[in-house]
Amino acid sequence: MSQKEQGCQFKLMVSRDALEIIQGKWRLPIIISLISGKKRFGEIQRDISDISPKMLSQELKALEMNKIIRRTLYDSMPLTVEYSLTPLGMSMRKMLDELINWGSHFRKEIISQ
Repeated sequence: MSQKEQGCQFKLMVSRDALEIIQGKWRLPIIISLISGKKRFGEIQRDISDISPKMLSQELKALEMNKIIRRTLYDSMPLTVEYSLTPLGMSMRKMLDELINWGSHFRKEIISQ
């Protein structure tokens, strides 16, 4: 296998790894919601109004398991839970900005037709 083919194989492998973490309808919206800072469950749900509480809970757990978000439990009455992006999650910011810019451009192109 040539070095060029190996480079392509590596790029395919790591891009699949990345997509595995952010795939689905809800994970990117959750990450985008948390880009601005810590939020409680209800605040995230207000940002993403059409997600069910059960689905939000499942996706938050998956993102936490993959070290994209951090769940912080505060010992208060009532208990308070906040979600935030980890440094790994924050490292996606540039990519998300580019994705949003491209999506805006794509939307304009489609609407203008």
